[in-house]
Amino acid sequence: MVERISKSEQKRRFKRIEEGAAELARLSDKDLKTLPASEVVKVEILACRTVKTGALKRQIKYLAKVLRQEEAVDGVLAFLAENKGSKVKQNRLEQEADRLRDLLVTEVLEYQEGLMQERRDLEMDWPAPALEEVAAEHGIDAREVRRSLHQYARTRVQTQYREIFRLIKAALEREELLQKMK
Repeated sequence: MVERISKSEQKRRFKRIEEGAAELARLSDKDLKTLPASEVVKVEILACRTVKTGALKRQIKYLAKVLRQEEAVDGVLAFLAENKGSKVKQNRLEQEADRLRDLLVTEVLEYQEGLMQERRDLEMDWPAPALEEVAAEHGIDAREVRRSLHQYARTRVQTQYREIFRLIKAALEREELLQKMK
């Protein structure tokens, strides 16, 4: 599954990391000592304390860039969620579930459109490589998602659309919980 990420989506992802960086900039010295990040990240957080307004915005953007380069984003966001009650990690999980749902819905609707041109109906066993890949990668119940996708493609009822999101989000949360337990 090769997914092209648009510039707008890249900007939204960077913006979410910047929100986390802004929360990091407000950490106390005590919290900074327990932060699971490299010294480079901690130095940049300290640098945020010495600047004001416009310069602070630039420094936070730079801190977000450092976080992305070091791939320390997940650990830092988990720390913020546990210790500071931050919603950035939860929002990130919901946006990932939303992205996966849209990917799967687009796949089934495109396939259904091709079938409609041939004057055929969508069957439950349509080829769904994206669904299979997402299910294997995230431990999603492919049969249940396939059923909801089929219902949504046939009826366009929003309840099924929300059900697909709920199934994917539950699988992502379960995956995150298993990783935390390791």
